[in-house]
Amino acid sequence: MPAFTEHHFSGLSPAGFHRVRYLEWGANDGRPTVLCVHGLTRNAHDFDFLTERLARRYRVIAVDVVGRGGSAWLTDPAHYTYAQYQADMTALIARLEVERVHWIGTSMGGLIGMFLAAMPETPLASLFMNDVGPIIPKAALQRIADYVGLENRFSSLEAFERNMRKVHAPFGPLTDDQWAHLVRHGHRRLPDGSYGLAYDPAIAENVKKGVADVDLWAFWDRIAVPTLVFRGAESDLLSARTARAMTERGPRARVMQFPGIGHAPALMADDQIAAIESWLAERT
Repeated sequence: MPAFTEHHFSGLSPAGFHRVRYLEWGANDGRPTVLCVHGLTRNAHDFDFLTERLARRYRVIAVDVVGRGGSAWLTDPAHYTYAQYQADMTALIARLEVERVHWIGTSMGGLIGMFLAAMPETPLASLFMNDVGPIIPKAALQRIADYVGLENRFSSLEAFERNMRKVHAPFGPLTDDQWAHLVRHGHRRLPDGSYGLAYDPAIAENVKKGVADVDLWAFWDRIAVPTLVFRGAESDLLSARTARAMTERGPRARVMQFPGIGHAPALMADDQIAAIESWLAERT
């Protein structure tokens, strides 16, 4: 895979500053900038297979949202909010010294992008949302709330991988190498020598409080930038009905569906990567 450089910047929450890590492929040399933002419990390395291809033509940034991966954990769990994530991403875009970015967001990352794209004078040139939309069903949020934040400890990476394959089976038919990649970047070593997940369990606090049907059409309808949406055909988070409506209102998104996959396509398969490449080529 192509080499990346690791950077950090300071985000600001009501409790003070916190460190946010991001990875960069390529230089700010006039090429379009693509910003990749992961899902709720994931991290920047989820995009490594995608960036391997995109870095041939674009400057690519993948960020660890605060509380995940190599970014700091917030001192007050109440501050793990979309308002905080938007503020941090705005600070990151300013740091990148570009006027516009092409946004690639999976699940939570897609929602952050949706909120930013809905704002006047948005810095987003285009928006890609991976298996998420303006209607989020209560049942899907409950499923996520049931596993996120659990203080799981595993005696070995093999046990860790078995759990990951079970929890994230909806990602689709990944290869052994791809699962190994997710394990390598998805764990942290605990003081007692066991293995835990590479995120702050406290991110679950607000998730568990907000288990209800969520309607975000008011944001969607204000988006005017070109928008592409992926849907796993078995997804419980983005229904076929909502995906269809996303093609008819707001930015009138282009929607692509992938059979045999739930929430969410892992963006590692060749057909998924090729579709994103083709989409970006039309925009740049």
